[in-house]
Amino acid sequence: MAKIAIIGGTGVTSMPGLTVHHREMVKTPYGAPSCPLIHGELNGVDVIFLARHGRRHTIPPHLVNYRANIQALHEIGVTHTIALAAVGGITDDCVDQAIVIPDQIIDYTYGRAHTFHSGTRDKFEHIDVTEPYASSVRERLLAAAEKAGVAHIPNGVYGVTQGPRLETAAEIVRMERDGCTIVGMTGMPETSLARELGIDYACCAMVVNRAAGKSVNGISFSDIEANVRGSVANVQRVLAEAVSTGFS
Repeated sequence: MAKIAIIGGTGVTSMPGLTVHHREMVKTPYGAPSCPLIHGELNGVDVIFLARHGRRHTIPPHLVNYRANIQALHEIGVTHTIALAAVGGITDDCVDQAIVIPDQIIDYTYGRAHTFHSGTRDKFEHIDVTEPYASSVRERLLAAAEKAGVAHIPNGVYGVTQGPRLETAAEIVRMERDGCTIVGMTGMPETSLARELGIDYACCAMVVNRAAGKSVNGISFSDIEANVRGSVANVQRVLAEAVSTGFS
């Protein structure tokens, strides 16, 4: 039986409309997850909610314990995960408050614990990430956005940087040359860790600013906060529709 999790990012540390049943802190071999897992119900469907940066948004992207988060979801039987992300827009169509369902990812991070195969004596298996996001979840998100009437970009390349600083204009030029359409800080190793544990995982990204060098007015943190607030309602509509019938 499918069990659905939602990982909330910047601006989504709680889930309005979620009827909370109980909270659970799951111990893992990799330490504690970012916060207790919230067991609840959204649109009549049981879901698990996890705030990636902690309940008060205190954990920066490079210090998130991604292994503990994904392992905790795995240990309670999660089979499908929708990950939310606040990102910068690189290409011209990725404007403020655009909703993007990326289909590819490029990892520019470093020094993060990026695999569960961390011991030299552990038997390991290579994973195929040709298509990093599970089609079962991506297609559900795309259909949900259509049904909810939420304008969205149906594909994109998510470039993941180390953070917590934002990027330089030259770095964004390089990333665009590499093919990135959006930029954020939390997509890896979360995506590949989910694949290692066999969790069907995909991302729903909200553009909260134009990337460095893409706006004549530069980057305004007050504008980012306003764009987060302006995007959350649409993201929540997509989520509610996506989980409305559960996953098979």
